[in-house]
Amino acid sequence: MTREEAWNLLTEFNRESFHLHHAEVVEGLMKYFAVQEGFADDAEFWGIVGLLHDLDFEQFPQEHCVKEQELMRERGVDERIVHACASHGYGIVDAVPEPTHRMEKILFAVDELSGLIGATSLMLPSKAVADLQLKTLRKKYKTPSFAAGCSREVIAQGAEMLGWTEDELLEKTLDAMKALGPLANAK
Repeated sequence: MTREEAWNLLTEFNRESFHLHHAEVVEGLMKYFAVQEGFADDAEFWGIVGLLHDLDFEQFPQEHCVKEQELMRERGVDERIVHACASHGYGIVDAVPEPTHRMEKILFAVDELSGLIGATSLMLPSKAVADLQLKTLRKKYKTPSFAAGCSREVIAQGAEMLGWTEDELLEKTLDAMKALGPLANAK
């Protein structure tokens, strides 16, 4: 699947700028981590997984991670993409596979965290991820009432899956978001 084909599939089921932006941010994070984790040759593939991971969320939020499997299979999407996208709902949604590949574990870990980083950056005068300090992110992460929709349990579980501390996951993901430049900024 090419990036263009993935984008066309994404926009078939998503229209809201928030969801499209989130998809592009996660795409960028996945490509970044592919390189960082020694999978540079697969960076485009990792990016497509990031782009499509919430394919069903806008239209089918009650069936998230389940419906997207059906939609992708109906369109002949590579089963590795189907599995990877669905697995980011592991432990949150019934009937989805456990993340097994390093790519899937990274998606599981950074999806929620990217939202927390975006919300934290909006608290800054510049509203720019580039200006966000790790110390500020740590403080907001430890404040459950801040961006309460971003599950700290999922983030912690993701760090554990990766063999990283929560602090390592925060730092690595913040660095990745900063590497995305203006794309990382919440809209």
